[in-house]
Amino acid sequence: MSSIERIEVGFPGGQRVDARVRGFTIGTDQSPEHGGEGSAPEPYDLFLSSIATCAGIYALKFCQSRKIPTNGLSLALEWQGNQTDPAAAVARLQLTLPEGFPERYRDGIIRAMELCAVKRTIQVAPQFVTEIAAPLPVMATGGTAS
Repeated sequence: MSSIERIEVGFPGGQRVDARVRGFTIGTDQSPEHGGEGSAPEPYDLFLSSIATCAGIYALKFCQSRKIPTNGLSLALEWQGNQTDPAAAVARLQLTLPEGFPERYRDGIIRAMELCAVKRTIQVAPQFVTEIAAPLPVMATGGTAS
């Protein structure tokens, strides 16, 4: 069974592009070198961050479900992109375990992080469809209906 998630995108000015999802607004901007003001992360930064935070929630839940203290638990993502061959890019997730983390759970926490839905989605690429939506009806005054 499939589900439909809708994200609305707005254009508040300059190079900013905002996404509205589940009552939250996620702002993006381009860096000054790309014509923006650098007021928010670029969309690609959010993409990479979604991989890291998704893996992070699985690591956190793994520890919490086993009552393992998480003080000192941290995660970093190192991205080595490849513009000529995207398949050659490498995302390295580096988990720092808290002091006293039980040795018997080391493989398990890695397996838990492998369940990250964001990573699994891009490993088997979804189909992308780009299309023009139906235009808003034009009102008699020449504006568009809201």
